[in-house]
Amino acid sequence: MVRLSVNINKIATLRNARGGNLPDLLKTALDCERFGAQGITVHPRPDERHIRFQDVRDLKTLIRTEFNIEGNPTPEFIKLVLEVNPAQVTLVPDNPGQLTSDHGWDTEKHKEELTEIIATFHRSGIRTSIFLDPDIRMVDFARETGTDRIELYTESYAKDYMVDREIAIRPYTEAAKEAQKLGLGLNAGHDLNLENLKYFSQNIPGLMEVSIGHALICDALYFGLENAIQLYLRQLK
Repeated sequence: MVRLSVNINKIATLRNARGGNLPDLLKTALDCERFGAQGITVHPRPDERHIRFQDVRDLKTLIRTEFNIEGNPTPEFIKLVLEVNPAQVTLVPDNPGQLTSDHGWDTEKHKEELTEIIATFHRSGIRTSIFLDPDIRMVDFARETGTDRIELYTESYAKDYMVDREIAIRPYTEAAKEAQKLGLGLNAGHDLNLENLKYFSQNIPGLMEVSIGHALICDALYFGLENAIQLYLRQLK
């Protein structure tokens, strides 16, 4: 079964909108695990507009499943990840102030930089993943960085799913097969939801983990958090 890691950034966004501690981010993370999530994902950004660096430190002491920290590997981010020592770090090429992640790495252009960063995390025993567009060339160069996994950026799949799902998924299937050939683990995330998740998970060979936040939290407003997590887990069976 593909593992579900719940991204709780939106919980932090809601908390920060009013100050105080409602909703309680730490309790929500524990509830996500209790309701069946196999991991918790956070994506701290430099302005701390949702997840704060202290949230990451606090979560580390509580998470009993798998903790995944995403972000642009700035010196401050690298320092935080090494301090917290999560199970996995996902490297995302965010620009400062970017609303949300909107592209993967150019692993040819940034190969040397990524290789050095990944080696740093490996020395601390942290599994690494690189956020990638579904491009076979980028997968090939990702392998040369020494990364353990790649995470396929699935916005274009989600966008084109309603038009022609077979065409939408084709580049992802090809990228996944290339990753398998090269011995890379495979994750995926961004805009996956209850409508498109099952087809994606059934047609991507070697898929190990999906990270889902925005859609799942939106669904939780209607179904409740426990029911929403169970609905997503069913799509992955």
